[in-house]
Amino acid sequence: MSRAVIYQTHGGPEVLQLRDVPEPQAGPGEVRVRVTVAALNPMDWGIMRSAQRAAMFGLGVPAGFGYDFAGVVDQAGPGAEGFAAGDRVFGGALARAVADHVVLKAPAVWPDALWLTPDGIGDEVAATLPVAGMTAAAALATVGLRAGDTVLIGGAAGGVGVFAVQLAALAGARVIGTAAEGTFPFLRELGAEAVTYGPGLAGRVPAGVTAAIDLFGTETALAALELGVPAGRIATVAAGPNPPGGVRATGGSDAAPDEMGRLVEAVLSKRLTVPIAATFPVERVRAAVHRQMDRHVHGKVVVTL
Repeated sequence: MSRAVIYQTHGGPEVLQLRDVPEPQAGPGEVRVRVTVAALNPMDWGIMRSAQRAAMFGLGVPAGFGYDFAGVVDQAGPGAEGFAAGDRVFGGALARAVADHVVLKAPAVWPDALWLTPDGIGDEVAATLPVAGMTAAAALATVGLRAGDTVLIGGAAGGVGVFAVQLAALAGARVIGTAAEGTFPFLRELGAEAVTYGPGLAGRVPAGVTAAIDLFGTETALAALELGVPAGRIATVAAGPNPPGGVRATGGSDAAPDEMGRLVEAVLSKRLTVPIAATFPVERVRAAVHRQMDRHVHGKVVVTL
């Protein structure tokens, strides 16, 4: 037997159950990964809570949980390409990552994803890269961020925010991030100036903003419009497909194929760090999701198996 986190009905973290399930096997053209770490993202609990959101991904109930994972290939079926038993890997397995084993095509077929984990990157960090790292990269590309820009990032201390702040700074931009006041020292360490979120945001932002990325909703996008930032240089990732004011919606699926290589290289060269806010064993997955749903999380929340 194997274990997997599943839910039978949509709802809050209380619907999640760790259950024994039949151990999956790798078939032709597939690999099986023994998962060691899964990283949580807002999309995971968004799908868990909403049947409508789940349907957007072609999912119903019962369902597995989570997308991001890292681990080791322990089976490679005939015809699997690019991966072999014993390879350390990381990637995405839609609605089934928080489990002892996941089976994927090799090479992976979207929306799943699979990469080799290079020496020098631990599984906890590798597991955070697919959604958060690629979403941040896509957002920066969407606004056309370049050296000399001043970019306003809403939700800067969250799981995607820690990537967006650092990648923007590496690109040569001045970074202003919205956060709770207690988060300010953390953001400064990442390379951002900090302002408090909430009503009146536009009046607290320093002058000269030329681009904006809203990682939480629409507050930052609306403030940027108020400040005169062109809609084409404002991106949202959590406001739905039609954000207000003509600003641009984006997500990790919009990232260029070579972005993961750039992220990995930045981690290996220590130009990019991944703060792990909290680590939970899989038996405490409900607590992990509660923690991840807290807007004041500083970095990524991961689950170990």
